[in-house]
Amino acid sequence: MKRVIILATALVAFVAATMAVRAEDMKESNATPQPGVQVLQTAELPKALGGEWTGGDAMPLGGDNPISDTETEIVQYWLFIPSDESAKSDAGFPLLLFLHGAGERGDNAEAVKVHGPPKFCADPEKAKTWKFLTVSPQVRGARFWSPAQMRLLIELICEKYPVDRSRVYVTGLSMGGFGTWGLIANSSDLIAAAAPLCGGYDVKFAPKMTQTPIWAFHGDADGAVKYEYSRNLVDAVRAAGNKEVKFTTYPGAGHDVWTRTYANPELYDWLLSHKLEK
Repeated sequence: MKRVIILATALVAFVAATMAVRAEDMKESNATPQPGVQVLQTAELPKALGGEWTGGDAMPLGGDNPISDTETEIVQYWLFIPSDESAKSDAGFPLLLFLHGAGERGDNAEAVKVHGPPKFCADPEKAKTWKFLTVSPQVRGARFWSPAQMRLLIELICEKYPVDRSRVYVTGLSMGGFGTWGLIANSSDLIAAAAPLCGGYDVKFAPKMTQTPIWAFHGDADGAVKYEYSRNLVDAVRAAGNKEVKFTTYPGAGHDVWTRTYANPELYDWLLSHKLEK
């Protein structure tokens, strides 16, 4: 009996030690970021509790997609710190959060780099002149963006790196456009300006979107996400009192408006022209 107790005690000690090593490995798994090089990082955040979305009009149009009080999950994200410091203030770099679309969900982090800012940050030549500290997270499985979880990620990045908190921006395409509208609705005190592409949100949240400068984009022939989702929301946000709302309609364009939008330097100049007054 004594031998059984000794063996059991040893097993418990071994498991505890193994778990401690794994936890330490997780803490040390992030590569030290080097200016001008995009690196994959991980963060342990409260688990997002939002439901799944598999396409079509069943896409959620609003809500906070709450986070767990007890469970956590590992969120992976691409991090880029600029080598070009021309936009850096005494407080730090401007921060750009990029939210991908539904097609880039899953476990293959390389998929996040197929469009927009993380694609530019992965290009050695374009990266030389990229001015934003850029964070590009990935949604696992078939879930939807959680504005609450993304707010925590922004806070984490602001604590770890030299970020000018008055210049935090967010943009996203398709499902990420919905996520961008969600952050506008739930984190207006944190976001200096936002650019949602071919997304949407429930118009009932428009009164919560009056403080953030917005530049929305949508193709009026979009067959994946209805053009009216953006059009109606922009109208509602303006009616609620937001005087800084721009809306670019691409006549005859389908779902992909991100290629031309993210290639337009005017978008980034517009973002940088806004600063959060605190």
